Amino acid sequence: MNKSMNTSTSPNRTVTILTTGPQALIQDLGRPGNAHLGVPPSGAVDPRSLTLANRLVGNDETAAGLELLLGGLTLTAGTSCTIAVTGPPTEVRVDGRLADSHHPVHLEPGQTLAIGTPATGLRTYLALSGGIDVEEELGSRSTDLLSGIGPDPLRDNDVLRLGTPGTPRGADVVPPHHAPETLVVPILLGPRDDWFEDAETQLRQGSWTVSDRSNRVGTRLHGTKLNRRDGEIPSEGMVTGAVQVPPDGQPVVFLNDHPTTGGYPVIGVVDRDHLRFLGQARPGTRIGFRPAD
Repeated sequence: MNKSMNTSTSPNRTVTILTTGPQALIQDLGRPGNAHLGVPPSGAVDPRSLTLANRLVGNDETAAGLELLLGGLTLTAGTSCTIAVTGPPTEVRVDGRLADSHHPVHLEPGQTLAIGTPATGLRTYLALSGGIDVEEELGSRSTDLLSGIGPDPLRDNDVLRLGTPGTPRGADVVPPHHAPETLVVPILLGPRDDWFEDAETQLRQGSWTVSDRSNRVGTRLHGTKLNRRDGEIPSEGMVTGAVQVPPDGQPVVFLNDHPTTGGYPVIGVVDRDHLRFLGQARPGTRIGFRPAD
């Protein structure tokens, strides 16, 4: 049984997923602090977009919403509720009529919400008043694709139960995020930069594009080969944002569902606040690194 499905027949505070689009996941702000159990932090790849959506509908910022890969989700409201769609600019329709993203939108029972494909970026966020009410695992309702912890990815016809709605606390004035075609990402060298000849220069002068093999585990890059020492290191702990370099010299930036240990050297770590930009970078986006002190 799909762990995200609500099997209750009660009509109170539910929505029904009609189509999920390419991928629809339940996410909140994650379950950090469990690396000693082999569990990554998970949670929204672009947490600012999720917390904005929650504020717009009157939820606590920690409430669970939906993370949608390239949009495409449609749902029918089984109850009166308020929704907000954030992330990159995205077309939103209610019963076929255009509505605003980055703004609270009211749904009456029986109305259908349709979210289009964003013009730029990868991930759109949908908050519903009351939040998505599924069982917590290790203190979070987030889907972890690597370990399988948390709700299953959503499927067509899933019914989701919503929690008790709060009171919206006023509108945020935040423009939609336009994902740029080129990103220059700050990186803090270490802990294994000594495995690379002049690691700072290699990073500063290199150029990469985002690979289509990227996912919530990590943003895989293709381009300049980073010259590193042969061999592997003993397996050691990995943090979110670690830039691991396998023998082929093509770096991987670990995102929210990353493994908690690894045996390839980490040349540096991307600041946590910049990972959301990598999480929104489509395949082909140009990437550069700016080594920081």
